[in-house]
Amino acid sequence: MSKVFVLAPDSFKESMTAKEVCEAMELGIKRAIPDAKCIHVPMADGGEGTVQSLVDATGGSLIEKEVTGPLGTPVLAKYGILGDGKTGVIEMASASGIHHVTKDTKNPLITTTLGTGELMRDCIERGITNIILGIGGSATNDGGAGMARALGYSFLDQDGKELPLGGGFLNQLDRIDTSAVLPQLKDVSILVASDVTNPLCGERGASAVFGPQKGATPEMVATLDNNLRHYGGIIKKQLGIEVIDVPGAGGAGGLGGGLLAFTKATMRRGIEIVIEYTGLEEQLKQADYCITGEGGIDFQTKFGKAPYGVAQAAKRVNKEMKVVALAGHVGQDVETLYDEGFDAIFGIVPGAAQLETLLAQGKENVARTSESVARLLS
Repeated sequence: MSKVFVLAPDSFKESMTAKEVCEAMELGIKRAIPDAKCIHVPMADGGEGTVQSLVDATGGSLIEKEVTGPLGTPVLAKYGILGDGKTGVIEMASASGIHHVTKDTKNPLITTTLGTGELMRDCIERGITNIILGIGGSATNDGGAGMARALGYSFLDQDGKELPLGGGFLNQLDRIDTSAVLPQLKDVSILVASDVTNPLCGERGASAVFGPQKGATPEMVATLDNNLRHYGGIIKKQLGIEVIDVPGAGGAGGLGGGLLAFTKATMRRGIEIVIEYTGLEEQLKQADYCITGEGGIDFQTKFGKAPYGVAQAAKRVNKEMKVVALAGHVGQDVETLYDEGFDAIFGIVPGAAQLETLLAQGKENVARTSESVARLLS
């Protein structure tokens, strides 16, 4: 009887998508075991690559759309519709990510999540009623006000004028106008993929913890934190929703809090969402072995990274199943992972070489290492 391998890797950043890693793994395994059955379940952890992985895993489709970037200029972003035709998947970074700004242009006082809201609106107007939204990698600190504006909310000052975009103006907020909110929004459920537990404000809040990496000086951090606190107070007063101290509200410069305030949103760890929507555990029930991996694996992998989630899922299904991880870089204290569901971890790099060369050779290196693993297992 042929052996069954479930292949459930994350992407190898700048080298291969998760789907391409699956294909390379199968190539190597079948060199060793020609009749092996390989089940591809591309993974992600809610961050970069989540849209591609879920689209690939479910036979869905990608949609490109020009939206407003974090600096207010147009950017080309994309989102996915899963194979069920009912679920959209969006990475906020596609529209509002830090890769859209430079060292000279990043400024969290003015950056906006408007483009993320525009992707959500486009998705909703196509009839989608369930949205998975990954909120990592943002360039923004606007509390999700830009996102909400795209959905029809208006943020007005004392004179009834719309506030400028960006977190630097939220201290001027006097009233939130809900009269033009997209009618369909009330029927849409948002599942927020986030491993962040930071509140909206305070020393562990969005501005203090994440603001500096987005270009905030200490003075900007203080301004942004005070502005978000004022914003959260208006939300509590007018909408009756508490967001200032809620764990996770500080994700993506407060986008987490904005989603909780203005949409029907719930938060879960990204890898848990991906495991559910790919049906990984059902696939594992028929497997003899599981192979996972990503570009780099170290002690931090156990804090919500995709390979850790895969290993845990495999052991839930069958505690005797062998779980092997492949990585481009095997890092610090990786041995701690052997108590977390991993049976073996292999680096795929054959020897010293330039990084560009190794990235280009990723598929063959994964295939060769997978062949070695399969020969050992068989």
